[in-house]
Amino acid sequence: MKSKMYSTFASEYDEVIQDNIYNAHLERPTLQAMLPDLNDLDVLDLGCGSGVYAQYLLGQGAKHVTCIDYSKEMIQLVARKAQKADFTDKITAYSQDLSKGLPKEKDASADLVISSLMVHYIEDLNPLFSEVQRVLRAGGLFVFSTHHPFADFECTQSGNYFERELVQEEWNTVGKPVQVSFYRRSLTEITNALTQKGLVITQLTEGEVSEKVKEMDAGRYEYLSKNPNFIFIKCHKLA
Repeated sequence: MKSKMYSTFASEYDEVIQDNIYNAHLERPTLQAMLPDLNDLDVLDLGCGSGVYAQYLLGQGAKHVTCIDYSKEMIQLVARKAQKADFTDKITAYSQDLSKGLPKEKDASADLVISSLMVHYIEDLNPLFSEVQRVLRAGGLFVFSTHHPFADFECTQSGNYFERELVQEEWNTVGKPVQVSFYRRSLTEITNALTQKGLVITQLTEGEVSEKVKEMDAGRYEYLSKNPNFIFIKCHKLA
């Protein structure tokens, strides 16, 4: 699902998330802590954005990272960063609608699949999660973050927690209001889409905001210390 946040304002978004509260001091530290030893792994980064995770993965020893994002502008940023860091031989980046699956990726080709705050933009998770299971090698991991179902329930129009809903909001992430659309869904829907595809959930956490946020915004730190915002899930593909 396309938003000007990730196209028209791609460069602004990339600059903001380097050190903002939600991405840099809540989401990334939590998801990174769930990752295995990355040395010599082939990694697939779904909804890669501007390549922040790709830089981290390669810096931690990953052998190769394939970056996929709906936004062509984000993929252009990834390519520029790869060239600047002399990582062009270790990064493959291309634009694709991930709701259509992973048709360009071979069976059992990835040791690790990650996805940072992307799956809530996809209406039906089943095709994508089925493809994740297909491209993972035996014993491989799928680690992702998404909106916490309880937090998103505040946006409901139906009043039915178990009903999937399209939500439209204005976010000020890039310093100006930008409309963003995403899907609100239950935890049951998320976990069923995983386990019915043969993925085994081995870790689930709700994250912990960094102490650094106290200095950035004491009120936001207080809120995020007491209220869930994201949920993080790690799955294994059994041999």
